[in-house]
Amino acid sequence: MKTTPPHSPADTRPDVKATLLAAILLGIGFMAAIDEIIFHQVLAWHHFVETDSSALALASDGLLHTLELIAIIAGGVMMLRLHETHRQAAGFRGAGFLLGMGGFQLFDGIVDHKILGLHQVRYVDNLLPYDLAWNGAGLLVLLIGVWLYKRAARGRALSQR
Repeated sequence: MKTTPPHSPADTRPDVKATLLAAILLGIGFMAAIDEIIFHQVLAWHHFVETDSSALALASDGLLHTLELIAIIAGGVMMLRLHETHRQAAGFRGAGFLLGMGGFQLFDGIVDHKILGLHQVRYVDNLLPYDLAWNGAGLLVLLIGVWLYKRAARGRALSQR
């Protein structure tokens, strides 16, 4: 009986880990783009690093934009490769995308805003409503991603019986 070694060109089994990683990178990049475009540029509520130097603040936004593009390109290339080799794990794409989006949002809200103090959501007297909305939205998206992941994992387990 002939078997196909793992990850050989003829291997078309879905790769859950690679699909999740590609989708998470796309989600991170997409949420970073939403943050940068809406909150940094359109609303001008904050920069990635708030400082007295407008040149440094603008450069920090450029760094965020660069990292966002790297995440989107890397995730996109990985997902295209998985598609070409018929190895995408379909039920895990949306889960990974939302895990990336929600994870980025919560990381930004907790680590960047509160622990490191790089910037706030908005510079107003009462930050609490903005922090609650920012982190609450991130948590909601993350929880939906977890729910989709569990649903996909259950479906995968049932199909392998």
